[in-house]
Amino acid sequence: MNFKVSPIFINASSPILDIIKKFNTSGIIFGNGQRNIIKLFDLDGRTINIKSFKVPNLINKVVYKYFRKSKAKRSFEYATILLKKGIGTPEPMAFMENFSGLGLKDSYYVSEHLVTELTYRELVEIPDYPDHDNILRQFTRFSFDLHQKGIEFLDHSPGNTLIKKSLDNKYEFFLVDLNRMNFHESMNFEQRMNNLRRLTPKKEMIAVMSNEYSKLYTAKTEAEIFEKMWQATSQFQESFTRKQRLKKKLKFWKS
Repeated sequence: MNFKVSPIFINASSPILDIIKKFNTSGIIFGNGQRNIIKLFDLDGRTINIKSFKVPNLINKVVYKYFRKSKAKRSFEYATILLKKGIGTPEPMAFMENFSGLGLKDSYYVSEHLVTELTYRELVEIPDYPDHDNILRQFTRFSFDLHQKGIEFLDHSPGNTLIKKSLDNKYEFFLVDLNRMNFHESMNFEQRMNNLRRLTPKKEMIAVMSNEYSKLYTAKTEAEIFEKMWQATSQFQESFTRKQRLKKKLKFWKS
């Protein structure tokens, strides 16, 4: 077993470990749990969020023991890096890995649980969401800040940014599902635009994001930013649609 607690929560090490050990028999399920399971627990009046990652296949059991950090460990380390860089994410508390002779058995990531008003997904699905344009523009500035700091969030998709309203029509943004990230000294134009390709299929939203991004990234014109962002988005959507069709065909033949 490998168990590590953030220095901020070192005094709660034993209670956190006890909660993880009871993960399968207690806690409140949060979300749909299609691949990984997330549960909420009470820790001395504080709601904490524990993510149990899907048990890896035989090859990945070995990979995650000897060659690559587990998703739980990466989530913990990346959250720590994000906070140091001034990027919002739920406070990382701990992670645990269980190993056997074959490799990694299971792993858990523990963080604070944030209650927020919405995610980026609501902006896509509810065009008349209150203050839509303002939120989208502030989100774009948040994404630009990520890029300026060399943070390539590989799962930059609609459900992975929590959005919380603060004062004076300002919004705070918090990244979740952190186990896939690259950190660069700097990001070029293509990397930046590709990083935004998974967010929305809506051309009108891409137009707003391009407009706002161009105010901050002056190396390219608004038209150039829109063209590249929309091209990257369209290519992703086409690829995603092909994969969905293939999955349906495979399910049909299996049934």
